[in-house]
Amino acid sequence: MKNWWFLRGVRKGILTEKTPKDIAEWSTEIEGKGVVNCPTKAIENGKWIAERCIFCRRCYPNYKPNLNYEISIIKGTQKLFKKSFFIYPIDAGSCGGCNMEIKLISSPQYDMTRFGIFFTNTPRHADAIIVMGTLTEKMKEVIKEAYNAMPEPKLVVLLGTCAISGGILGEAIPLEASVLIPGCPPNPYTILDALIKVKGGKK
Repeated sequence: MKNWWFLRGVRKGILTEKTPKDIAEWSTEIEGKGVVNCPTKAIENGKWIAERCIFCRRCYPNYKPNLNYEISIIKGTQKLFKKSFFIYPIDAGSCGGCNMEIKLISSPQYDMTRFGIFFTNTPRHADAIIVMGTLTEKMKEVIKEAYNAMPEPKLVVLLGTCAISGGILGEAIPLEASVLIPGCPPNPYTILDALIKVKGGKK
């Protein structure tokens, strides 16, 4: 059944969460100390660099997650989108992990619509494009066309370590982003938190 989760939620009384209760710890901020052999150089001089981290856990137990999911980097906000914010996701070449997590923010548990955030089917109606995955040759022109099709003002959100820094073996998305959402893949709470902040809203 297509909407089994919805019916199950109604029958069992599952509610949308106001604040996170159970966070997947290996999608949150990492802290610790010591020298580790990080494959993406996400830990340098004892400092964790979220944009490079693929959460492979090779740094464990010297470095551990601290359950802080607010790890997005906001470079600019647009209060014009405070009441409604339409997003258009583009997969430039991901493994599918970021797709799954961004899809979750529309589920009853997270319910992005209560914050005025909606998906749209075309970049012509979008306030922001959300690009995920490493840059692949055939998607270069697609991303460029999608960006040019958006009306002004427009925002770019890079979702996941692959889009931000290229991950472990890829190429980063060459767009100037307003928001960077680190993670491999990012936690739905991290995604929702970033989108609310960039549109100048409150949780």
